[in-house]
Amino acid sequence: MSPSASSTAGPAPRFAVVGVPGNRRVTFFQDAVRAAGLPAARVVPWSAVLRGEAVFLPGETVRLDSPGEDAEVERLLRSVGDPTRVEGSALWYARFTEAVRTVARAASAAGAELLDDPGDVAVLFDKRLCHEVLDGAGVPVPASPTSGAAAPVVRDWADVRERMADHGMSRVFVKLAHGSSASGVLAVETAGPGRVRATTSVERDASGRLFNSLRVRRITTEPEIAAVVDALAPDGLHIERWLPKATRHGRATDLRVVVVAGRATHAVVRTSHSPMTNLHLGGERGDLDAVRAAVEAAGGSWSEALAVCERAAARFPDTLCVGVDLLPATGWRRFAVGEVNAFGDLLPRLTGLPGSGAEGLDTYAAQVAAVQNRARNHRATATA
Repeated sequence: MSPSASSTAGPAPRFAVVGVPGNRRVTFFQDAVRAAGLPAARVVPWSAVLRGEAVFLPGETVRLDSPGEDAEVERLLRSVGDPTRVEGSALWYARFTEAVRTVARAASAAGAELLDDPGDVAVLFDKRLCHEVLDGAGVPVPASPTSGAAAPVVRDWADVRERMADHGMSRVFVKLAHGSSASGVLAVETAGPGRVRATTSVERDASGRLFNSLRVRRITTEPEIAAVVDALAPDGLHIERWLPKATRHGRATDLRVVVVAGRATHAVVRTSHSPMTNLHLGGERGDLDAVRAAVEAAGGSWSEALAVCERAAARFPDTLCVGVDLLPATGWRRFAVGEVNAFGDLLPRLTGLPGSGAEGLDTYAAQVAAVQNRARNHRATATA
């Protein structure tokens, strides 16, 4: 017998968000919760989690958000006073993944539901593990000599050079295994012995300390590149073949595609004159309709491009939302996944793709709606 409207109405979700109080991410999520007619989410600070003071309530739906942009949290996670410093990402990873497990244990003990799986988060924040998971599932990814836990550790620049030579790679991205927002990334090009250059936003001071900069620069001497890589290596490095990207108006182009509850709901085009298209590094939003048209005109499939992102997200089935970096190859007919991001939904004012079910909703509202739909489906099943 079909349930009545009253039997499926039930209590609405009560959200708690683990984040940084006052941060724009938390604010956008709160806006989405209120717009859905729900009570404001209870904010649990990451600082409280890291101090062992976090409390969850029975029946809450708990969402994790980024711990970034908070000096105290950065100090607790990395033991570094200056948040612009690059070093400390391995320590950050160890402490952050343990903090996520702490949240999971506390939420479970309280009878709350967590929207982000600790195992998924641990893989998403290790580029080597994430690459292995995607590659093993047949998701197209750039070739990598550091994929998986069993891959040899990259100890220094000499190891990078050796891996590049062994795998016939003249152009690679060297990334911090646990980095985000292009922190510690170098786009390296070689053309024979002694001929090498790198594009990066990393700055190195006179004492050898590394800092993130908002300025992308080019390093043209191998000793300087080696010094930067050698300083990054203790935190763990991941190497990927640098795939030539499609361009529009002379600018390298890729996409951030947000997948919510298994469905690609939002997409933004990012373009740049540099290899890094991150918007905070000078990248610009491009024309999505023009990119879709370019794909179709080249004989490619826009729906297949989105399906690639959904297949990548499917490797993390217990995490509600991920952001997939989709790399269109030259010619617009083939695509690869560069990264899958646990907190890749910060795309203000962007509304859902046509036919996605999230039309008119931003990325946060789409997640709230997905939780509401899931709760309704569970209640309907329970009363059928």
